[in-house]
Amino acid sequence: MLNKLLGKFSKDLGIDLGTKNTLVYTQDKGIIISEPSVVAVNVRTDEILAVGEEARKMVGKTPSHIQAIKPLVDGVISDFEVTERMIKYFIDKVHSESFTLVPRPRVIIGIPLDITEVEKKAVEDAVKSAGARQVYLVEESMAAAIGARLPVAEAIATMVVDIGGGTTEIAVISLGGVVAWKSLRLAGNALDNDIIDYIREEFNILIGEQVAEDIKIKIGSANPLPEPMEMEVRGRDLINGLPKAAKVSDAQIREAINRTIVQIIENIKNTLETTPPELVADIYERGIHLTGGGALLRGLDKEIAQATKIPVRIAEDPLTCVVRGTGILLSDPELLEKIIMPGGDEI
Repeated sequence: MLNKLLGKFSKDLGIDLGTKNTLVYTQDKGIIISEPSVVAVNVRTDEILAVGEEARKMVGKTPSHIQAIKPLVDGVISDFEVTERMIKYFIDKVHSESFTLVPRPRVIIGIPLDITEVEKKAVEDAVKSAGARQVYLVEESMAAAIGARLPVAEAIATMVVDIGGGTTEIAVISLGGVVAWKSLRLAGNALDNDIIDYIREEFNILIGEQVAEDIKIKIGSANPLPEPMEMEVRGRDLINGLPKAAKVSDAQIREAINRTIVQIIENIKNTLETTPPELVADIYERGIHLTGGGALLRGLDKEIAQATKIPVRIAEDPLTCVVRGTGILLSDPELLEKIIMPGGDEI
């Protein structure tokens, strides 16, 4: 009874709880939070010092008593307590301008396709412990397709490749359900690690994750660029331990990330092989839709199209497709009822 009363004064939320970034959507204002999934904790006092962007700036720069923790690994919760505190921080931040003392929102949250029952329960418990009165779980690729305004409830095939930070979700959707799918622990983070390994082997320079991500964004590509690009990379010399700089080109970065790109494309082809022929015909006509931050890698759409002989389209604002999908579901209970995953709260 009290939960229902408090719920009247709370804003219902759609959350994309990502390995790299967490996004929060409200019906009245749209996306109001888009921050890194990082929490800085003082291990001596167990006090949270920063969450999101502020905490991200501390990664790799903290003294021994402060830890910058990434509580999600490969799309699933690895540190329950820190995840709960991070979600609570975001829920409270959403309600900070209203007069709600104890927010009790309904929350729709996206989860990976290959999540286990234990991991599913961990997400649900973390969100409820953070203050939600009801939690609805939906598959991330389904939410991404809805966010990209694709016809998921119709009897036609929609193929979505959602490349996030920790996972790549490949799904063929028809009639409000996933017909064929693959979930890979290869995505943006794997590309960053490829770049770190390559620069260590080729230049004897050790760089951090943030520098690797910066290289990927600035000069990374999946196929040759019209004009060559290069940038200076600074890190620690592995031979003498002193600072060292080197120039890297887009061709070198392409070589570094090629193995991961090839694996993602091979899994897209494998998913098509297990898809019923009628649905493959639809996909051939309607194309493959790329969502998630990885969709922004230059030339990735052309590389996939070349390998599969199917047109590839990048969704509008691919980074926010999942959270926009959860936002659409907040205002469409009929569609939510069709696609909700068992294990969460019933509508």
